[in-house]
Amino acid sequence: MHRAIQVNSLTGFCLTKLDVLDGLTTLKICTGYKTATGEIITVPPTAAEGYEKITPVYEELPGWSENTVGATSVDELPANALAYIKRIEDVTGVPVDIISTGPDRNETIIKVNPFA
Repeated sequence: MHRAIQVNSLTGFCLTKLDVLDGLTTLKICTGYKTATGEIITVPPTAAEGYEKITPVYEELPGWSENTVGATSVDELPANALAYIKRIEDVTGVPVDIISTGPDRNETIIKVNPFA
């Protein structure tokens, strides 16, 4: 993810399909990569061949059993969903500005309007 942030100069994320994570007991976030020498790096190699020599490092977070489908405000999200979003922001250094909670346009939480 850090490579995509570098290349695209991201200033905010749109997190889609949060609702499909409902009911999972745990979620994993890739926080880095372990090299053959045991070093942990946060940005993967630029060349495809380099991926053979690294292993993803995952952080496991608790899931949630509550329903997020159709939520239209952050206040409607379960505590563990909010913790998951916060951890994505912390790991990437980029805020999650928009959260999709269903297939309809009105099932969207806009924390920061990108057009304002």
